[in-house]
Amino acid sequence: MQIGIDLGATKIEYVLLDNNNKELERNRSETPKDFGKTIIVITDIIEKLQKKYNSKFVVGICHPGNLDSTSGLIKNAHNSIWLNDKSLITELKKKIDNDVFSENDANCFSLSEALDGAARHYNSVFGIILGSGCGGGLVINKKIVSGANGLGGEWSLNQMPLKEIKSNIDNNGKFDFSQRIEGHLSGKSIEKNFNTLFKKKYTAKEIFSKYRDKDTDAANFINSYKKNLARSLVIIITTIDPDAIVFGGGVSNEIDFLDELKSMSAKLLNEKSLKTVFLKPIYGDASGVRGAALLGRQNLI
Repeated sequence: MQIGIDLGATKIEYVLLDNNNKELERNRSETPKDFGKTIIVITDIIEKLQKKYNSKFVVGICHPGNLDSTSGLIKNAHNSIWLNDKSLITELKKKIDNDVFSENDANCFSLSEALDGAARHYNSVFGIILGSGCGGGLVINKKIVSGANGLGGEWSLNQMPLKEIKSNIDNNGKFDFSQRIEGHLSGKSIEKNFNTLFKKKYTAKEIFSKYRDKDTDAANFINSYKKNLARSLVIIITTIDPDAIVFGGGVSNEIDFLDELKSMSAKLLNEKSLKTVFLKPIYGDASGVRGAALLGRQNLI
């Protein structure tokens, strides 16, 4: 059995899987937004499960941001800044003697869907997270590809391929994240950009709902969103050319036009018969935490 822990910006979710990937336990609690308190919560989860089952478990943790392969420190956790420059494994090992492994949350999502999820029949799988933020993960031959800098799959850090690219630096000399793919495709950016254009404050879910109800502003906005998403998918296909792309996250739950996206991407690529398969995940929002549990199992093989 393995424990998987999804360390999110707002919640810490855990799952206990048996060796046949059957879910035995699942629960969640609020994220403390403090690194020291977060370590206490995770330690408590592990100890309670081990006491209940009278067993010692391998632990896998998925989190925002990336791991520096040299230092083991987390970086680029933009929505969970209290994790940056910290080592989850080092601090946990001061309190427990379990085998502990950690990875980017999008990588764990991709691993889950590649091992026994929607993309289980494919060798190269790219998993996209379109949620409040935006991320990606690459799995080849059932193994996560993290890369030399821990940035494997982080396609959302690229600039959005538009006709006119603005400077990366704003008027105050700070890096302008709005020009990145995440600044156009994430849930937060959808809400911000819609409000900027139409002076209307709606959640991303409400904007998609209005689009389906034929609201003119929402329809124009989401049609533009489709074009930006298709342009961004072209970057993945021309760079990696995966067998399958799996779409996860809250925003992806609102997308009911994958076939249209594939046609738009094929047109941009001038590929009459695009072989890349576009998929929705089997395990949905649970894929990240499942992938974390499976991560621990893979690392001991």
